[in-house]
Amino acid sequence: MNIAWIGTGVMGSSMAINLKKSGHNVSVYSRTLSKCEPLREYGIEVKDSIKECVKDADAVFTIVGYPKDVEEVYLGKEGIFEYAREGAYLVDMTTSSPLLAKKLYEKGNKFHILDAPVSGGDIGAKNATLSIMVGGNKEDFEYMYNVFECMGKNIIYLGEAGSGQNCKASNQVAIAGTIAAVAESIIYAKKSGLDPKTVLDAISKGAAGSWQLQNNGYKMIEKDYEPGFFNKHFIKDMKIAKEVMDEKGESLPVLNKVLEMYEELAKKNFEDKGTQSIIEEYL
Repeated sequence: MNIAWIGTGVMGSSMAINLKKSGHNVSVYSRTLSKCEPLREYGIEVKDSIKECVKDADAVFTIVGYPKDVEEVYLGKEGIFEYAREGAYLVDMTTSSPLLAKKLYEKGNKFHILDAPVSGGDIGAKNATLSIMVGGNKEDFEYMYNVFECMGKNIIYLGEAGSGQNCKASNQVAIAGTIAAVAESIIYAKKSGLDPKTVLDAISKGAAGSWQLQNNGYKMIEKDYEPGFFNKHFIKDMKIAKEVMDEKGESLPVLNKVLEMYEELAKKNFEDKGTQSIIEEYL
């Protein structure tokens, strides 16, 4: 399959590489073209515009920063809707707004459009073990399933357009509570005179075990804040979930508190650090 890939950040580059390794012809574009250069060594073509990247593609994948970037990439006058061929499969893997996903689906009626945000961070992207949550027409999901398998292991169809984004919001709500709890567990261990690493070794295989504990917990102890997932993007994700709940007249108190903590981190210039840096709010 001829695939166009737009967005070469922490996760996007690895996902594009895995598609190429699986035998697909892959072309990439990024607003910062220098980010694309390392992909040439994998046989991936680098294009200097969206037009050149998508015009001959059977499928176009996007994973960019924010909903406003998604809207610009698809609906801007130099965007995907302008230049992608009729009948192409357009798959947005950005964590974005469910309402925007529905808007793209409605406006892009000459394409096959799916919203397919992912979870698993940089490790999952590199190892092709991502969870992929898909909204859109089921027939389009089934057609693209083998392509999704090149990037992930847990590939779930959720329902109509926007359903993938709502599922990802649920995922981020769960992470918000979990990562804060991991930080608090480490602080409790320290204050109790225990070695935090030994505590994590002891509890990580029991009922308290989680991906966040086994990966980010140990990074918290070492103060390794290199981003597997940026704080600024997690803030964006939590705000999306909060806005959906606000529209429904509902409130999620744990989500709201953790969002406040990350916003405080951003004020302290931690917005480009990894989500594990939440422990700084306890030190």
